[in-house]
Amino acid sequence: MTNTFPTPDRLPSPAGALDLSGRTALVTGGGSGIGRACALALAQAGAFVHVVDRDADSAKAVAELAGGRAQVADLADAGAVDLLPAEVDILVNNAGLQHVAPLTEFPPERFELIQKVMVTAPFLLMRRTLPHMYARGWGRIVNVSSVHGLRASAYKAAYVAAKHALEGLSKVAAIEGAPHGVTSNCVNPGYVRTPLVEGQVRDQAAAHGISEGDVLADVMLARSPVKRLLETEEVAAAVLWLCGPHSGYLTGTSLPLDGGWTAG
Repeated sequence: MTNTFPTPDRLPSPAGALDLSGRTALVTGGGSGIGRACALALAQAGAFVHVVDRDADSAKAVAELAGGRAQVADLADAGAVDLLPAEVDILVNNAGLQHVAPLTEFPPERFELIQKVMVTAPFLLMRRTLPHMYARGWGRIVNVSSVHGLRASAYKAAYVAAKHALEGLSKVAAIEGAPHGVTSNCVNPGYVRTPLVEGQVRDQAAAHGISEGDVLADVMLARSPVKRLLETEEVAAAVLWLCGPHSGYLTGTSLPLDGGWTAG
């Protein structure tokens, strides 16, 4: 897709001086997009990363780059989630999917699938990994939510419902985890330059007979004062910061990376 709107001139390594040596991370949806960027940033900071994705080739490719391990799993299957590693210090719940339709036409099975992947799976993973974090007296849960965890948009009933649920789940984990040295926070990106979003731009441009630039300006970025897509590396930098030594007092909150969308 043509880069219609500007990108940052330079994105420095998000790892910086952060040292996560000896820590183990698990990133869902780690085979592409935001998850891939998070997995690589955590690995660069020294963590051993389990890259979870239902696409085996993508998971293996990112795991090889990160020096970690691929975990192939369909997060809609609770049994598959129960087979993922439990000895995890950093849990990044990132996997997600989208479906756009009016409420009156929204397929119930699609609504249920989105809740399984984006709410039930994070719950099961927290339940599975928190005992290890509690035992070590340290842990970080970072839930990749969305601006749609704070705001609603038409035609995205399942996605908005799931992200709002994830926000609440994250707050409960923060309250329960605090006595054990475990933090739980959400990051809330606006529209990110991922294959999913680029595909949505192309589809809407074709459907409405307008340019991709017009789709970005008039539809996706209409409510964002910063008129560009967010880069995956920027989201990964925020996730990484939440795992660092200066964020131990920050828990139960949501960090908007929305270009000012929620400011208005």
